Amino acid sequence: MANSIVVLTRCSDYSSTAVAQAVARQVELLGGLERFVRPGDVVLLKPNFIAPRSQRHATQTHPAIILEIARLLKDYGARPFLGDSPAWGDVFACVEALNLEEPLQKMSVPVMQLDKPKWCRIGAKGTKVGISSVALDADVIINLPKFKSHQQLVATFAVKNMFGCVSGKRKALWHFRKGKKFTDFCELIIDIYNFLHPAFTIIDGVMAMDGRGPIRGRTRPLGWLIGGTDPIACEIVCSKLVNIEPEDVPIIKTAKQIEPDFPDPDKIEILGDDFSQNVCMDFELPELIPLRFSLSHVCRSVAKQILLLAKLPIKAFRPERF
Repeated sequence: MANSIVVLTRCSDYSSTAVAQAVARQVELLGGLERFVRPGDVVLLKPNFIAPRSQRHATQTHPAIILEIARLLKDYGARPFLGDSPAWGDVFACVEALNLEEPLQKMSVPVMQLDKPKWCRIGAKGTKVGISSVALDADVIINLPKFKSHQQLVATFAVKNMFGCVSGKRKALWHFRKGKKFTDFCELIIDIYNFLHPAFTIIDGVMAMDGRGPIRGRTRPLGWLIGGTDPIACEIVCSKLVNIEPEDVPIIKTAKQIEPDFPDPDKIEILGDDFSQNVCMDFELPELIPLRFSLSHVCRSVAKQILLLAKLPIKAFRPERF
């Protein structure tokens, strides 16, 4: 079996020049857009839009990275759109919080809520999951997660971001149904990732979140973009970047148990920039809270979401579908 490849590029800030250079190098070292996308393809850009918070926080994927990937795709002749199903609010509120409406409109990049679930059988167990038909209809998916600590899963890097293709509060219900054991829940989200099969992942680790992630943690500079086609290899390298033992991350530990092609951490090939002298030694891990939501928690969460959506401005950017 060929060694897994992960691309690391240094990126010290979100200036347009720095991001353009780092993203271009990522795509080049991954093999170029032509390896993954054809002109005319409809491409879902799947960021981490968990809640509508501004770019001052490391809660959401930074707009500079989203816009640069979109620009490369448009120049190539593809048809990108931005989509997610946030835990709080909706995708349009998240776009508004990041001041992304105007630049996306200028680029003619639509924004879509990942709704209209379709029941799909996923994984070896054939688990029936409602996955957004908007995501399923895309020709290609590009995964653009945020580098964050996580109070339930220690840290999340590549894999969990695709859980956002499960529409709305169904995600909270899966926490209730599968949250008794880390293995059960992590197997679910690994299966969702594999079912949707993004072409590649680029993780926004320029400014990362540690502490009480994934929403209320500390924003801190890390200075990396991390990319690859093997999400578990990306997870392993991200762990090493912040001095976490990979198997202390439940997603990685579960993948080792269930994935036949689990990458050997010592044989992952790093392209781009060396990180051996740039390991973050003071990344603050969260105090863990239960993974499983109680049924009452799920009900309260649904009620709060309904109230929040009722208060959102109607003027949010909602262009027509393709």
